[in-house]
Amino acid sequence: MFSKVLLRADPNLQLSNYEVQAGEYPASINECDAYLITGSKVSAYDGLPWINELKIFIQSLHGHQKKLIGICFGHQLIAQALGGSVKRAQSGWHVGIHAAKLKQHANFFSNTDQEFNLIYNHQDQVVKMPDNSILLASCTACPIAMYSIADHILSFQGHIEFDVKYAKDLLSMRRDILGEEKYLKAWESIKTRPEDTKAIDWILKFLIKN
Repeated sequence: MFSKVLLRADPNLQLSNYEVQAGEYPASINECDAYLITGSKVSAYDGLPWINELKIFIQSLHGHQKKLIGICFGHQLIAQALGGSVKRAQSGWHVGIHAAKLKQHANFFSNTDQEFNLIYNHQDQVVKMPDNSILLASCTACPIAMYSIADHILSFQGHIEFDVKYAKDLLSMRRDILGEEKYLKAWESIKTRPEDTKAIDWILKFLIKN
């Protein structure tokens, strides 16, 4: 899904995949110009060996100021690895399409106070920002929806890679878990158009920022 949306935005990108759950990593951090950590079925605070190894890799990327993008689990794990904290949200699952409002430090991306809609599907969230990070956007149920660290880390809780059909399939699969009220509200929100292309453009702009 990530390959599809990124290559649609820029066909000249060259992409590589690393199955970190199986211990697959680049031979050198300079093997790629930038890295992206995707979503996951597990939690950032789970003490699994592959998660601990990925945290060390994140810390290495940060130390070398390599460009790094986090999405959902990636957003959370970067925070967890760099001095922040992730917990189960008190409000439970945050699902459907929601608007996040850009903060005053987000003027590199767009006008501050502008809202952008993304698909959300998570029950964990960042509750403490990583060290030296800047809050870029918040939404009502997810105060830390987007942040950056210097000019090399950019992170989103919302999904840039989901299309509406996939979002609906996830909602249907989790209908009993979500409960009927939350499910119906999320299903109704899907009528709003997600602005994933806007977020992808911001990511590509950030990756070439010096």
